[in-house]
Amino acid sequence: MVLLVRPLSRRTALAVAWLLTLAAAVARPSLAAENAPATPSTVAGAGVTLHSVNVEFPDPGRMFPGDAKAEAINNNCLACHSAGMVLTQPALSRAEWQSEVEKMRSTYKAPVEESDVPAIVDFLVALKDRK
Repeated sequence: MVLLVRPLSRRTALAVAWLLTLAAAVARPSLAAENAPATPSTVAGAGVTLHSVNVEFPDPGRMFPGDAKAEAINNNCLACHSAGMVLTQPALSRAEWQSEVEKMRSTYKAPVEESDVPAIVDFLVALKDRK
């Protein structure tokens, strides 16, 4: 088998380096936190310069509050989204949340049952009342 690979553009090389760094941090967050530089740093080589950044992600262990009212969103949405990320979204109207949930189902093929959609939308709409 012959594999022909063309050289990566600088932009593509930077994107790949960034994605690999992010994947390593997600896969081993405790190691990434221990090795994170206290101050931003820069590494350069082969015409490419990489800059470190500090990023704070929402707590991935959280679940949506609300017991039974949050059952549908906890059972369906936490597979891809952290509760912290969703809970910090701007307040949207019912139609906008409905559209977002339908986009997750149709475009991204989220395995959300049609019967769970109203409860998910109701929960998301109620978020704006808590802000």
